[in-house]
Amino acid sequence: MNPLKSTSCTFVQEDSVALRDFTALCEQAVDPLNYPHCADVQHKVPIYEANTLREALNGNPTALMSELHVLFRQGPGVMVVRQAYSDHRLVDRHSQVFEAIFADEARQSVAADHFAKAGANGRIWNSLQKAAMKSPESFIEYYANPLIGLIAESWLGPGFQITAQVNVVHPGGQAQQPHRDYHMGFQTVAEVGRFPLPLHVLSQYLTLQGAIAHTEMPVETGPTLLLPFSQQYDLGYLAWRRHEFIGYFEEHAVQLPLSKGDMLFFNPALFHAAGTNRTTDQHRMANLLQISSAFGKPMETLDRDRMMLVLYPALLRHMEQGETNAQGLAAVIATAADGYAFPTNLDTDPPLKGLAPQTGQQMMLEALTQRWSFETFERQVTRMRSKRQA
Repeated sequence: MNPLKSTSCTFVQEDSVALRDFTALCEQAVDPLNYPHCADVQHKVPIYEANTLREALNGNPTALMSELHVLFRQGPGVMVVRQAYSDHRLVDRHSQVFEAIFADEARQSVAADHFAKAGANGRIWNSLQKAAMKSPESFIEYYANPLIGLIAESWLGPGFQITAQVNVVHPGGQAQQPHRDYHMGFQTVAEVGRFPLPLHVLSQYLTLQGAIAHTEMPVETGPTLLLPFSQQYDLGYLAWRRHEFIGYFEEHAVQLPLSKGDMLFFNPALFHAAGTNRTTDQHRMANLLQISSAFGKPMETLDRDRMMLVLYPALLRHMEQGETNAQGLAAVIATAADGYAFPTNLDTDPPLKGLAPQTGQQMMLEALTQRWSFETFERQVTRMRSKRQA
């Protein structure tokens, strides 16, 4: 049964997931005839040659873009582009930019990580802006690659925006836990259950995950573990933390060796995890791309911090005088304050108590519940604003 066809299943909880439904999807086979532009299929992952994509881009790319869109949702959900950067010197120059950024940040405290132990890997948050500031020339030659935009537009349409984070897994670095990604993947199970199920599916269409290999990545270095077709399971954002799904992932996930300059792209709902680096001397480096739809933005700009500060004394007075009940309080906070943790600056606003930093709504409720003074609340609002700035 497709749960989206049943109105009684609009809001679904964790106990609704079923491993048998998940496995039925993951056991599908890939028909290469559905992907005429791909050169090969390995472990259910279509492999594309960069030159083929460039030829299509220089002509009429509509057929290729349609092929890739279907691949990400109705197909295996993941693809590899071989030699997207055929000039390895270009990749090496940008790797040197990343190394310089690592050196700049070496004296700072260890940053939190989303799906791995903090400090276990080398991590550059916001590598996009930092690289542009460090070396504009390297940034230009690196991101002049039109294949990134071709693939992103195939899934997201025009007007997308790119962010990026560098991840280095050192020799002996352990695998991540299998997971789904942004947006829904960064919410708790309880929070995910508050969203109607069509929004679980919509989340997939708002982001495209990618990676550019900056080193050679034989399997022993731990390239990303992937579970093709797993993005098709609509209840997957409620399921990925459950032990039976983790067990299935560990038994059936695949890994493809990547070469320097290769690119990997996948639907954010695909179950995946960085693998264990079993070598003693190879540091696996990838520039992770997170590309967002143009539609993830409101129509107007609001100074929500200012609104919070103006409303706080009145809300506190309403609470103390019993003029606003808990439901009314929550409604006002939801209207005035920012209820989402992102976008933020993960260097200064790390997810220390989960996968996402504290939101403005959460802080405002905490302040009112604990009866903070206005001066204390004002300091915390200022602090939160400063932490979130680039």
